[in-house]
Amino acid sequence: MINKPIPPSPLAIPDRALVARTIEGQFARGLTLHALEPLAGDASNRRYFRAVLRGGLPHSLILMQLAEPEGFKQSEEAVSGASSQIDELPFLNILSHLAKAGVSVPQLHAYDHAAGLLYLEDFGDLTLAEAVRGADGPTVESRYKQAINVLVQMQVRATAPADPGCLAFHRSFDAPLLMWEFEHFLEYGIVARRGQPIPADDEAVIRNEFGKIAELLAGQPHVFTHRDFHSRNLMVDGLRLGVIDFQDALLGPATYDLASLLRDAYIQLDEALVDHLVEYYLDQLAEHRQVWTNRDAFRRLFDLTSIQRNLKAAGRFVYIDRVKGNPKFLADIPRVLSYVKRNLQRYPELAALRTHLTRYVPELQ
Repeated sequence: MINKPIPPSPLAIPDRALVARTIEGQFARGLTLHALEPLAGDASNRRYFRAVLRGGLPHSLILMQLAEPEGFKQSEEAVSGASSQIDELPFLNILSHLAKAGVSVPQLHAYDHAAGLLYLEDFGDLTLAEAVRGADGPTVESRYKQAINVLVQMQVRATAPADPGCLAFHRSFDAPLLMWEFEHFLEYGIVARRGQPIPADDEAVIRNEFGKIAELLAGQPHVFTHRDFHSRNLMVDGLRLGVIDFQDALLGPATYDLASLLRDAYIQLDEALVDHLVEYYLDQLAEHRQVWTNRDAFRRLFDLTSIQRNLKAAGRFVYIDRVKGNPKFLADIPRVLSYVKRNLQRYPELAALRTHLTRYVPELQ
C-alpha cells in the first residue's frame, strides 16, 4: 500500500519563554538562552531555529519545530510497505539506529513532545553544497569521497543485522512506490506544467517503460537507504560530515542514495569526477567484502536509478510550488532533467521512453 504525503500545517513561532525554561531546566546550571534565530527552511513540514546560548557549553542548539506534535504518524514522503505501529517520532527512531551504526547524526538533547520541539546538536551552517561551491577540483573530489565513505558506512553497518525496531525495516522501495514516484513526475512534471494531459497512446508507452525500470530497481538487493542523501543534507562540521533529514529512511537499492549524491539537484559535478566516484564507491564496498563483479552492470543500474530519482525530483519541485506555495526549487529543474537527458541518450534500450517522453518535456529535447 502507498501512503501519500500530506500538505503542511501552519507553524507558530516557538514560545521564547518556553524555550528558555527548557534550556534552564534540561541543561547545565547557568546555561541560558541568549537569542532564538530562524534558519532557512527546506520544503518540509518543519521549521528550524538556532538557540544561541550563554553561560557554558554547548554554545548553540538547533530547534526542530514539528508542524503538529502528533504529525509524525504520516511521512511527508510517500511510503510503501507493511503497516507497523508507530510509537515514536520517525526522526528519533532512525536517529537512534544510525547512531548505533556509527553514523554522525545530531545528538538529541531534549524533546518537548507537547510543544513539538526537538533540541538538537548544532552542526553549523556549512553544507557540503556550500563547501564545494567554487572549490578547486581536488577539494571537491576529497569532499565527495568523504561523503561516499559515510554512505558506505551507513549502507554496511545500518543494514545488517536487520533491526525490527527500526522503522526503515518496515518500508521499502518496492515497485509500487517507485512507480508512484514516476507518476508523481507525470502528474506535476508534465501535466501540471503543460496544463493538459498526455495523450493516451504516449502515456501508455511511458508508463510501460517506467514500469520496466521500477521492476528492475525493486528487484535489486536492498540496503538501508537515507532517501535524500544529497549535498544540502550533509553538514561539514570540522573534520566530520554530519547527516541530517533522515526521517524518511527505508530499504532500497544501493544505487539510490549514490544517485542522490552524485546526480544532485543542487550541485552538478564534472562527468569525469562522477565516473571516478562511482568506481571509488565500488572500491570502498569491496573493502567491506561487498563486491560487484560486473561494474558495467552496476553503472547501468546507477544510471537507471538516476533517471527515476531525477524525474521524481523534478515532479516534486513542481508539487512544492503548486501545493506548498514554495517556488524556490523550480530553478533546479533544468539541472535534474539534464541528467535524465544524458542517461536517456546513453542507452539504446531507452529509445521508446526517450521518443515518447521528450516531446512533453522541453528540457529533454
